[in-house]
Amino acid sequence: MASLLTDGLNFFSKATPGRVWNGAQVVGGYILSKLTGKARHWGLPVALSFEPTTSCNLRCPECPSGLRSFTRPTGMLPDELFRKTIDEVASRLWYLIFYFQGEPYLHPNFLDLVQYASGKGIYTATSTNAHYLNDTNARRTVESGLDRLIISLDGTTQDVYQQYRVGGKLDKVLEGTKNLIKWRRELKSQTPRVVFQFLVVRPNEHQIEEAKQLARELGVDDVWFKTAQIYDYHHGSPLIPTIDYYSRYENNTADGTWSIKNKLVNHCWKMWHSCVITWDGLVVPCCFDKDAEYRLGDLKNQTFRQLWHGPKYQRFRASLLKGRDQIEMCRNCTEGTKVWG
Repeated sequence: MASLLTDGLNFFSKATPGRVWNGAQVVGGYILSKLTGKARHWGLPVALSFEPTTSCNLRCPECPSGLRSFTRPTGMLPDELFRKTIDEVASRLWYLIFYFQGEPYLHPNFLDLVQYASGKGIYTATSTNAHYLNDTNARRTVESGLDRLIISLDGTTQDVYQQYRVGGKLDKVLEGTKNLIKWRRELKSQTPRVVFQFLVVRPNEHQIEEAKQLARELGVDDVWFKTAQIYDYHHGSPLIPTIDYYSRYENNTADGTWSIKNKLVNHCWKMWHSCVITWDGLVVPCCFDKDAEYRLGDLKNQTFRQLWHGPKYQRFRASLLKGRDQIEMCRNCTEGTKVWG
């Protein structure tokens, strides 16, 4: 609880008049759009996700990076593209996630980019499989000013962990976690807040309590239990947990098929307050667009402000208000189906 309070105070310490006013504009536009059914939008994003790279060292079965199933190219985020975009939006941007697909620590200048954004007073976060948190990287992570570090821990024993994190080594994850906690203590820093994220699937659902215990032993601040997105869920999957609370899907006993629990409503907060930028500068609506099929702009040849308020983005927002079920990407959307530890 103390770490949560500290993290909350840290987050709100990033507030500036410009960011607060921008947030009010975004919320106002979203509410008015829902009430009228017509897309209206003011301000700039409150949050952004930047993809450092699509490269990854693991082979996770429901991840396009792990499956090597992208049609878009693999590459590394150019430093200059990142800095130019951050310079444009920093006065309004509150929260920056250094993650989309791939393993962020494979980017050679990843922590330099974190430090650049942190220097602008932006709350920064990333998600990692922790295989590259050696002693040097752990210290540099603390020194970079990163505010939150999410570490994927999908099992408490190697045999269970590797069933989803294919090619991964649990001892590397635990070693990296210990390195990070050590340097945070030695440097007398309150950041980053360290979180274990446990993707609940059938092979690991029996280790939920063990994950909580492991976090306590290592000094990790929190454990988040996340429901898994299954791409081909209609006829079931060996990854769908038997514990209904941790599943995004429900079994239709009449015919044996499966469907998403969530009701698909014709609006989406993400389209108003955030977006995702791929490593090569493509702007896509959200993290469900893994292969960048719904491209709403390209930062290599236009400014962020131009595309954010441009006709293509406005048409996409309007289409959500008319019929979200008509957008293929949105049909397997379970935004909000997340379980906290």
